[in-house]
Amino acid sequence: MNLFKFVAAVFLVIGVAGCETPSKFKSYDGPEVTHVLIEKENRKMYLFHKDQVLKSYDVDLGFAAEGHKQFEGDGKTPEGVYTIDRRNPNSAFYLSIGISYPNAQDIAFARSHGKSPGGDIFIHGQPNGERRVGRPDWTAGCISVTNRQIEQVYAMVKNGTVVTIRP
Repeated sequence: MNLFKFVAAVFLVIGVAGCETPSKFKSYDGPEVTHVLIEKENRKMYLFHKDQVLKSYDVDLGFAAEGHKQFEGDGKTPEGVYTIDRRNPNSAFYLSIGISYPNAQDIAFARSHGKSPGGDIFIHGQPNGERRVGRPDWTAGCISVTNRQIEQVYAMVKNGTVVTIRP
């Protein structure tokens, strides 16, 4: 009878472990990501360690992606050099990492036109509770990847990493 109880306990543990929801928080122990490059024209994002591409992703951009973001609500994705400056594990878009837009130049330009530069620009996943958005360039100015991809990016890219966004 003791053997039966042992075998039943093992199956119970295996069954419970097999039913756990996988975590969206992944670990990464590879080379440090030293730079993120986003090429808007090609809709690509590259994670670099020095001059070596570690990962590349197809991306969606702002709904009016062409040109540099200048004002709040313009639907453009910024262009220039920024940094990763924050993380949001409870994002409305699965997971997200913040980009330091607007910088001082962005703020000065918008104010000179009597407008706000906007903000809250992130690299993020898909909207919570929805399947992948079915159209390209749907964000308000952010860079979007799949949820599985943002899990990787979130684990690999640390705060302070330089982000270059090219036209």
